[in-house]
Amino acid sequence: MAKKITSRVNWVGKIDWELTSFHGDELSTHRGSSYNSYLIRDKKVALIDTVWLPYDKEFVTRLAQEIDLNKIDYIIMNHNEVDHSGALPELMRYIPDVPIYCTKKGEAIIRGHYHQDWNFVNVKTGDTLELGDTTLTFIEASMLHWPDTMFTYMSGENILFSNDGFGQHYATESLFNDAVCEVEVMQEAEKYYANILNTYSMMVTKKVQQILAMNLTIDMICPSHGVIWKNNPTQIVEKYLQWADAYQLNQVTIAYDTMWQSTRLMAQAIADGIREILPDTTVKLYNVAHEDKNDVLTEIFHSRAVLIGSPTINYGISFAVAGLLEMIKGLKLKKKKAAAFGSYGWSGDAVKIINEHLTSAGLEVLGDGLKMLWVPDQEALAQCTEYGREIAKQL
Repeated sequence: MAKKITSRVNWVGKIDWELTSFHGDELSTHRGSSYNSYLIRDKKVALIDTVWLPYDKEFVTRLAQEIDLNKIDYIIMNHNEVDHSGALPELMRYIPDVPIYCTKKGEAIIRGHYHQDWNFVNVKTGDTLELGDTTLTFIEASMLHWPDTMFTYMSGENILFSNDGFGQHYATESLFNDAVCEVEVMQEAEKYYANILNTYSMMVTKKVQQILAMNLTIDMICPSHGVIWKNNPTQIVEKYLQWADAYQLNQVTIAYDTMWQSTRLMAQAIADGIREILPDTTVKLYNVAHEDKNDVLTEIFHSRAVLIGSPTINYGISFAVAGLLEMIKGLKLKKKKAAAFGSYGWSGDAVKIINEHLTSAGLEVLGDGLKMLWVPDQEALAQCTEYGREIAKQL
């Protein structure tokens, strides 16, 4: 069912209440998501983006109920990952000659996905498309978060169609940010940024500053996932500038795995030591074998420091910790301190391995780490607490 955004713009996307993970299983989506597609009616008609492949026929059927497909003059593809372009082949079966406006890299990705020779029109920053009383201006946004990404600005309505930028995985029928829980939406927006866009923070800052320098009047930001920013839309722009600038809260995150509880006992004692020295600092502990990895990564994203712990297993580290460390490396975090700890039975290699991963991820590693043989007794736990104090002093 189409939903009215303005007198000229309708939302024609899909709310996905059942979505629990995204990008395969790389990103958890506890609150579902949406695939936002927008239909613009002026003297000319433009469709901005489509929806995910599983909903292609449903999307085209509903779109045909809203408008005669043959009246669509242009298709604008801001980004061509399959959650945005998945319904394109089904739509093009009905209107195969309609021009598709996208970046040059966007055309390459569409061809790579669908192997079709459609009517592509390549655009770059500053190119425009007149619809009648309104104009679309294209803004390349490469690596936010794919090479092909662009934003589209609609003058007359003052809407920025931002695709994955400023979005969040959040399912709601309410559509606008002022009609949902603000705390939930911002939590999901930060999780999305931390897990998807933080890697490209330098480019985020540059692109946001470029858009601000264009002095565009922005009354609404329409992303391709989640709510539309209608009430105070620039609040999410300000958040992006904060998140892109080595974002930190007064928090320390301790993430660990444990085999027979020894590493867990170490983690708790270390946390006690940190809290003694830094009573106003939030210290959070997560067993990464059981917690959602993306939620843990979001906590690490906004922490001053992260401590990673693992028992030594077959001269290595646990599967869960290894996966977390690989994801941390991919996030390219800035200006964060880190330390390692773990229990062992004979070789004790885990701490060294963790330190190597933390160093390669670009974090400032505080010392050689702490390892404990077998199950820590009271004396060993006291050493862990002291280790926490020493880490806190370095913060």
